[in-house]
Amino acid sequence: MKGRIISELKIGDKEFVQKTISEGDIYLYAGITGDLNPAHINEEYAKNTIFKGRIAHGMLTAGLVSAVIGMKLPGPGTIYLAQELKFTAPVRIGDTIKAEGEIIEINTEKNRVKIRTTCINQNGDFVLQGVATVMPPK
Repeated sequence: MKGRIISELKIGDKEFVQKTISEGDIYLYAGITGDLNPAHINEEYAKNTIFKGRIAHGMLTAGLVSAVIGMKLPGPGTIYLAQELKFTAPVRIGDTIKAEGEIIEINTEKNRVKIRTTCINQNGDFVLQGVATVMPPK
């Protein structure tokens, strides 16, 4: 399994993954990372926050972007070099998130690609926006 090499890519290429975030996803992420922030795992605490309930970890949502890049665009063998992120809305248990990448810049000489990265919930609200810099496989 190998991703697309730089000569197979063009500006405007898009790919996505989609996932419904479960309570189990949040607990698993908390356990793996050690991020036990009560905003994510304690409903009684989270009721008193600006979000009025538990929210998913922002980096859990960002992980869906990693799935797009690592598995689809450019895909397996791609090296992630950088990621700018802006979290624009909370993700809640039961939200279905569509993570999308779109190629916005190609530097053939350096074998680098910039990808606009977004995550959108089932209501069409952006929950994450950013730009990734990656090195496609050779």
